[in-house]
Amino acid sequence: MRIEVLSLFPDFFSSFLASSIVSRAISKEALEVQITDFRNYAQNKHRQVDDYPYGGFAGMVGMIQPLWDALKDVLAGGNAPVIYFSPQGRPLTQSILNHYASESRIILICGHYKEIDQRFRRLAVSDEISVGDYVLSGGELAAELFIDAVARLQPGVLGDINSAETDSFYEAKLGFPCYTRPAEFMGQKVPEVLLSGNHAGIRDWAETQAGITTLVRRPDLLPEQG
Repeated sequence: MRIEVLSLFPDFFSSFLASSIVSRAISKEALEVQITDFRNYAQNKHRQVDDYPYGGFAGMVGMIQPLWDALKDVLAGGNAPVIYFSPQGRPLTQSILNHYASESRIILICGHYKEIDQRFRRLAVSDEISVGDYVLSGGELAAELFIDAVARLQPGVLGDINSAETDSFYEAKLGFPCYTRPAEFMGQKVPEVLLSGNHAGIRDWAETQAGITTLVRRPDLLPEQG
């Protein structure tokens, strides 16, 4: 998978791309990430990429020209889905990530300031995604979240893909409780079934625990009962 990121702050991604699962995905050549600073496409001497909004509203709006020209250059390498991170987008879910994880190439747009020009969104963006009901200063954090989540789904990145398939939200439920050594700590013991070697019993326990956790904490994930 190749992910192209359009951002005003390319340095923001330096340590992120060199760390943890994302770094492993890149080293295994399962993922390639290219950052384009669209400030380089500004046409004025001050490299201005924002301006006051029409209508007299407060804040600054990202100008269409630098973004448009940067995207045009990136798309010279071939068409790809163009994702813009916005509080107005559809909420990001594991289902959306699973879908995009199978793409060979994706373009991510990181806005800044109050917004970007609506005409760019109308003309160039194929999907708008929100990472939560809150506002960030820019789309870089959202892009990192997205990249991390799709990187771990690439073949060969995780030691065992079953680890991802039993995570919360891979299906419409939360994950089950996990334990590791020691078997007892401060009087708290690991459930005996996990030490039993009974694989069928362990699977049943995990399924039951995931169901209970989902019912208590996120009942909205469960199908409605007729």
